[in-house]
Amino acid sequence: MIPILSIVGRSNSGKTTLMEKLIAVLTCRGLRIGAIKHSHHQPEMDTPGKDSWRHKQAGAAASILIGPERMLMVQDIKEDMNPRLLAERYFSDFDLLLVEGYASLPGDKIEVVRADRSTDLRCHPDELLAVVTDVPSIHSGLPQFELDDIEGLSEFVLHWIRHD
Repeated sequence: MIPILSIVGRSNSGKTTLMEKLIAVLTCRGLRIGAIKHSHHQPEMDTPGKDSWRHKQAGAAASILIGPERMLMVQDIKEDMNPRLLAERYFSDFDLLLVEGYASLPGDKIEVVRADRSTDLRCHPDELLAVVTDVPSIHSGLPQFELDDIEGLSEFVLHWIRHD
């Protein structure tokens, strides 16, 4: 079963930047990484007026735009899908699924805390594997990484994957 790791934190805490850096380092180390960004807003991923958009507008429940090296899929869903279900359905042959968000769901999480946004954890320490922060001491009892310590965090994640 694919390991799933959520990167959580308050809005504008640096979750996306951390995900980008972590994906780059882990990919260079040979891992195949899947990524999910959870949003509370309705995303629009298709281009209005294009053929695949027109198919959806005509009533298709799903539409795929496929090229020689890339595929985009837009699909209606009846309810918000959790990361485990998405992993099983779309990422079964990946080494790791990184998820940005889903702080309220159970699962393994690393929280990003930036001093200019907040000095408190959003999640309870029992829900977290580690904290990435510029706050000198967050007193969580968890492994703590500086915002720019991507190598250290990558090693931590690799160790977690091997022992999960």
